[in-house]
Amino acid sequence: MQDKIKQLISEVDNYVASTKDQLEAFRLKYLSKKGVLTDLFSEMKNIPVEHRKDFGLLVNELKTKAEEKFQLAMTGLESVSDSGGHSDLDLSLPAEPYVLGSRHPISITRNRILSIFGRIGFTVAQGPEIEDDWHNFTALNFPENHPARDMQDTFFIEQREGTDSIALRTHTSSIQVRVMETTKPPIRILAPGRVYRNEAISARAHCFFHQVEGLYIDEGVSFADMKQTLLYFSREMFGAETKIRLRPSYFPFTEPSAEMDVTCSICKGKGCNVCKYTGWLEILGCGMVDPNVLTNCGIDAEKYTGFAFGMGIERIAMLRHDVKDLRLFSENDVRFLKQFSGE
Repeated sequence: MQDKIKQLISEVDNYVASTKDQLEAFRLKYLSKKGVLTDLFSEMKNIPVEHRKDFGLLVNELKTKAEEKFQLAMTGLESVSDSGGHSDLDLSLPAEPYVLGSRHPISITRNRILSIFGRIGFTVAQGPEIEDDWHNFTALNFPENHPARDMQDTFFIEQREGTDSIALRTHTSSIQVRVMETTKPPIRILAPGRVYRNEAISARAHCFFHQVEGLYIDEGVSFADMKQTLLYFSREMFGAETKIRLRPSYFPFTEPSAEMDVTCSICKGKGCNVCKYTGWLEILGCGMVDPNVLTNCGIDAEKYTGFAFGMGIERIAMLRHDVKDLRLFSENDVRFLKQFSGE
């Protein structure tokens, strides 16, 4: 009889109920009034006195195991039923990939520009985005009646009489003024940052954008130095075969002034719709620092000369990545931004 009970205990340990019908059959066999346990307990009176203790221990072990098996199986079947008959977890699926973020194309282009000029000794300077009239206009040789002071071009925060107005900076040239006021030549800096102009938003213009401006002041600095510096930058940025050309222009803070074009990176100078079939693309303005600007900042214009240049980071990014719409850089469209994940 004891061997039979041990066999029943082994069957209970190995029993698996995958449906409610199978679980009910298990209950009827072991735990019901007409089940195995009821028969075993009624058999107790027929067991010799000296063996009843061992017999009772085995029967109680069988009862305990049968009840535990029944409760566990019932709990498992109920959880499956509550989830609609299946688990939400599909163990055959691959693990979810961990997608890394990426830098913004403007940041990528900005860092590349700073890196190129950093190799030839330019350091980075910073300044406030909210500027007074002196640093944004007057020190840079803007006459009081210059169009850039008009509300059509500038976001004024507080407009006052004369030259005491406060505005969002319209260029990072204001950083150059702050450096010249506090630093003795030689000066060789880059001034990157966001600037603001009151313009209609379109595919080629925005009310805010990013600039990098450069300034080099020392004894004996010439126009040839500026040209060679910008040629080096263009070839590092767009390729060793890139050519540049300088066209006469006008800026209040430089004299002489020029606009610089590079050979079109799309058609390699042969002419296409991007460069309007000229083979050239304008990327920056430049010129020799006007002596009046040096004097305004406390630098001896008889002893020192220098050159300055400024470029829009969006413009460079559009050329490098063949982007046709300036607005894409500020719309946070993930479909656009994820293209630069490998940069």
